[in-house]
Amino acid sequence: MTAVREGAGVPAAGVAAATEEDLGEGFAEGDEACLNEAYRRWGALVHAVAARRLADPEEAKDVTQQVFVGAWNNRGTFDSRRGSLRTWLMGITHKKVADAFYRRSRHLRDVDAATAAANISVRPAPATETLLDHMVLTREMEGLPDQQQLVLQLAFYEDLSQTQIAERTGMPLGTVKSHTRRGLMRLKKRLEADREAHR
Repeated sequence: MTAVREGAGVPAAGVAAATEEDLGEGFAEGDEACLNEAYRRWGALVHAVAARRLADPEEAKDVTQQVFVGAWNNRGTFDSRRGSLRTWLMGITHKKVADAFYRRSRHLRDVDAATAAANISVRPAPATETLLDHMVLTREMEGLPDQQQLVLQLAFYEDLSQTQIAERTGMPLGTVKSHTRRGLMRLKKRLEADREAHR
């Protein structure tokens, strides 16, 4: 923790005794001690809100980190005249939660698009299976051969087409298509086996 600068609006005795207004001013001016104090005061609240909305404590941890990193990187946009630091942080929290929901939906669309491109029919999964499927897909993808894993990661997480993947990796387009199909077939079989095991 860095030393608190005098004259930055934060009491010399330390940020723990600072008012929320003084803390906000120090935060906006780049005092890392104020960042640490903001996390101490409101980190648990941010995590609780994210966990309640996402229903996933681990994902909520990621969101909490994103909130404070994002707030610190964009501290110059904080204006205490428009609201308190706490209110500003909660606004960022709601945006990051919305981003997390968007990533979930985009991931599912990417899977659908990739399976369609490979001419693989995957039956729709009930909503209750979505999280389980995601966990299985993530775990199983890590066990794929390196090139299959790379191709699918670029398709799923960077939203690249097969032509773009070929350009990025230098692989022939036919090789990219082959790796995509083989990788998806393996993921499909693993998902079906896991679903059967949980019936």
